[in-house]
Amino acid sequence: MDSQHSPRGFAPATTAEPTSESTRRNRRDRLALRPADFVDPRYADVSDRRLALALTAEDRSEEDGLDPLERVTCRTHRRWLHDCVSSPLHVVIVTGTRWCRQCECALNVAIDQLAGDVAVRCPSCGETPATRATRQLVRACRASLATAADR
Repeated sequence: MDSQHSPRGFAPATTAEPTSESTRRNRRDRLALRPADFVDPRYADVSDRRLALALTAEDRSEEDGLDPLERVTCRTHRRWLHDCVSSPLHVVIVTGTRWCRQCECALNVAIDQLAGDVAVRCPSCGETPATRATRQLVRACRASLATAADR
């Protein structure tokens, strides 16, 4: 039997789910209606207005594809990344973020806000793992420092 005459044929194109591109476009259009200084209600009580705006913007960007490990703000602590990166919650064993695979322990992070430097070291072996995750963490912390200092 010919598939176009089959009762089990495909549904017409008009009943198909919207594509992810059209969903993203509609979402961007909807968000474009918000003013530039819109702060998500979740961050309304954050005293640093620039931080609240950055948190809101990164939350939106993350929904559109921003890698969560590239953020300069922390949605969990509601702070700049460099202010809370030393928290145990920022250790991600699977990706190697703040993790020494050789020693199987969390890495220490030291932030020098005056110099704008970020140091990552293993407390066991004293080495800085030469991994993509460590380089990414240092980049994100430096960007966080720069963004927070840019007044």
